[in-house]
Amino acid sequence: MTSVRNRLPPLSGNRWLFFVGIAILAAACSPKVRPASTSVKTENPIAEKEAEKTAEKSVAARASAISMLLPFNLDNLNAGMQYTPATLANANMSLDYYHGFKLALDSLTSHGYNYKLQVYDTKGQPSEARNLAYTPAIRTSNLIVGPVFPDDLQAFTSVLAGTGKVIPTVSPLSPASPSTVKDADLVTVATPLEYHAWAIAQFIADHYKPQKVFILKSGFSEENNFIVPLKKGIDSLSKHKIRVITPTIIRGQLNGLIPQLSFTDENIIVIPATNQPFLMVTLHSLDTLAKKYPITLFGHPSWAKFTYLKPDILQRLKTHITATDRVDYKSPAVIAFIRNYRKIYHAEPSHYALMGFDEGMYFGSLLGENTDGLKKLDKNNFSGLLNQYRFVKKPGLGWVNTHVNILQYNNFELRKIE
Repeated sequence: MTSVRNRLPPLSGNRWLFFVGIAILAAACSPKVRPASTSVKTENPIAEKEAEKTAEKSVAARASAISMLLPFNLDNLNAGMQYTPATLANANMSLDYYHGFKLALDSLTSHGYNYKLQVYDTKGQPSEARNLAYTPAIRTSNLIVGPVFPDDLQAFTSVLAGTGKVIPTVSPLSPASPSTVKDADLVTVATPLEYHAWAIAQFIADHYKPQKVFILKSGFSEENNFIVPLKKGIDSLSKHKIRVITPTIIRGQLNGLIPQLSFTDENIIVIPATNQPFLMVTLHSLDTLAKKYPITLFGHPSWAKFTYLKPDILQRLKTHITATDRVDYKSPAVIAFIRNYRKIYHAEPSHYALMGFDEGMYFGSLLGENTDGLKKLDKNNFSGLLNQYRFVKKPGLGWVNTHVNILQYNNFELRKIE
């Protein structure tokens, strides 16, 4: 647990609500999560009555201990200290995630479940995360959530692994490959990039069965994190019947591709780049080619966040992008969550708040029902407000969420097609 001084440093802008939230978190963090008056309601009246009966009978139910490790950077609240834009962003992320997670646990207590939520500040530093791994209260938890960043997580689990205890440790936000941590008790919730690549390979093989797939490279080495699993997936699924061509494109020059393109069959193009100048010029060149050749484009999942990409060009190129999180703001469950979140926290829920709520509902339910459920995540699929969980067990790497959606530009917006 952590505490902060009452004295706050000078603020810029209107972020005082954040500091109030941090102060409330530090001062009021309670080991026991009690039911909130605005718990998420079920639409089934029979289920509501049963839940109330269960809650009455379970007042003395066992408490599931959850340790949460997030980069609040509370030291910056001390006199003479100040948040930087980066540390403030991390702290905002942490507070939003915590709020969403706790709202989920508050909702679950209506079913008679009981939780002991312990919150720790990693300060975004591997050394601090490593020190926290020696904390007795953390070592006796039923579930650990965090640290957030891969380096912090690796430092933390390297110590925890030496205890010989099996405690599921959730990587709550990072899609980094679990191979960077290499912990058998790790649970990676955000689908790693390699599974996005495999989903594209599967979609291409199932829907197009092309003779060739062109992967246009910009030359940056990090693109291999996408290219290698994509090529491996295409080779495996097609039994090497699909030829993968990987030219490096310079200044949008695509003349070398023209002799290999088809006038009649769909030409499948994959661009794993995230570099803005490269994308701007290359997509413009592809758009020109698409006037003569049928082209279907597949892009990096990060493209969904790039506002500089022009929807009209992406639509003409029949662009597909993978994603794991989609929110239906017309859904009654989402509407109820937003209403409850506003009422309790007097703020709008962010992407991280939704992630926290989904993860709180999923892991809280498994803990509340039976801690053995954490050993069988592949038997417990989940559809949340933001994401879906389809876990597989990878030897030496723990549990990995493999769920991926395929989206396509239609009417100038991304829409789910698979």
